[in-house]
Amino acid sequence: MSSISLSLGDATQPPKEKDRFNYNPEIFFDEAPDPEHLAYARVTSNDLEQYTKPPTRIKMLVRDFIEDSLYNPHYGYFPQQATIFTPAGDPIDFRSMRDSVEFQNEVARRYSTYGTDKEGPGRQIWHTPTELFKPHYGQAIAQCLVSEYLLKYFPYEDLVIYEIGAGNGTLAMDILDFVRSEYPEVYERTHYNIVEISGRLAKAQQELLVPRHSCVNVTHKSIFHWDRREPAPCFFLAMEVIDNFAHDMIRYDYRTLEPYQALITVDAKGDHGIYYTRVTDPLIASFLHLRRRLGHPPPLPSILKSPSVRSIYNHLPFTPNLSTPEYIPTRLLSLLRTLRAHFPRHRLLLSDFSFLPDAIPGVNAPVVQARVRGTAVACSTLFVRPGLFDIFFPTHFGRLRDMYEHMLAQPHVSDDHLPVAPSPLASSASPLSAGAGFFSSYQPQNRRTPVDGIASSSGLPVGERKSNVFTHAEFMETYADLESTRLRSGENPLVDYYKNVKFLF
Repeated sequence: MSSISLSLGDATQPPKEKDRFNYNPEIFFDEAPDPEHLAYARVTSNDLEQYTKPPTRIKMLVRDFIEDSLYNPHYGYFPQQATIFTPAGDPIDFRSMRDSVEFQNEVARRYSTYGTDKEGPGRQIWHTPTELFKPHYGQAIAQCLVSEYLLKYFPYEDLVIYEIGAGNGTLAMDILDFVRSEYPEVYERTHYNIVEISGRLAKAQQELLVPRHSCVNVTHKSIFHWDRREPAPCFFLAMEVIDNFAHDMIRYDYRTLEPYQALITVDAKGDHGIYYTRVTDPLIASFLHLRRRLGHPPPLPSILKSPSVRSIYNHLPFTPNLSTPEYIPTRLLSLLRTLRAHFPRHRLLLSDFSFLPDAIPGVNAPVVQARVRGTAVACSTLFVRPGLFDIFFPTHFGRLRDMYEHMLAQPHVSDDHLPVAPSPLASSASPLSAGAGFFSSYQPQNRRTPVDGIASSSGLPVGERKSNVFTHAEFMETYADLESTRLRSGENPLVDYYKNVKFLF
């Protein structure tokens, strides 16, 4: 773990004379905390992909530090360290187990097959509900997709699925096995596309899936570099993925309530520092603008909105001059932009953590942890050696839904080279929006504005149903075969576990 070397905002440094009553001296703004740091090269995670080990004498935004730590192809956590827990042998026979204690013992036994670790961070094994509850979890996802497909698109459109971060390919396998077995007429029209950032995992997915399901296509690419348009209606899966999306860090100046972006420095010794400048990054600025537009307040005490109260507050002794660090999901905003631009007729199915214990200090802060001797050990700081530690965030699903629906509601930019394919159900070439209010000016609140040229299965311009947020239990109770995972005691780990997980669909 790297040591921490904070710039002028570090409380361990002696205060300036004019700040003698304040244990937090004025944080560094706009000019380098050290003349040497000013000369450091500003880099992005894309720039760092060429390095085989973490470089020094550089500076970067927090999201670039996180992306490099997790995804650098030479030393990143996922390409080099992470191992997805895949239970050895046959899937767990839930119905033969007495109770949850026996189930947990069985999971522990299967974990033990990976062996014991030596000194220091060991094998970074992490599990997902896909692997833990296979094939039943994947079958529930498949039932959800097929139900929606049969209701809206069959037989006029193919079933087109995109999945990002497909791991070992287990979810794709369980979905396709289920569709082929239970809905053969749908399977014949299925196209399954995986977008995978890890070359190692992309190869494993190709070797596992393609021999059994020729409808699979694996693309080794980051979704943030996606440049192809999918004109057909499709389902887009992001299961246990966005928790590892990089965030940026901002803090607010309590004097002016102006946000400041954080930059991380790496000195010649490899030690990390941090300083703050006014927001100049376009993606951070876009997120903050969108948040204001949606009415999502920043994490500031409401009493500080009054300039007179702020003036009094800032003259009190022992009061910080910057707000608590806040981690904002800028890469999640990038994903929503990609969906809107390249998948105009998609339906998003997303699942991830809604809250996390053992997070580092801050608002919406991540958990930073590594597995040591078989036990997950959480860190108290983000400043750790790149590649050895997992960094994952909770998601505020209510705010995510607001952002997602707002993005989809924006006017579509026309592109003559990449048209949206008209539905065979459309009976007229005239824009649907022109007749949307012919019978009534009422637009249901749970429906999006109709897309021109795209009719519903009824031929009426009613628009797509807006997304909703579900708990893990609510989703599984709707789509899963619960009898297949019920223990003899009546407990059902498929429903009872993952209470800190939610779905957006």
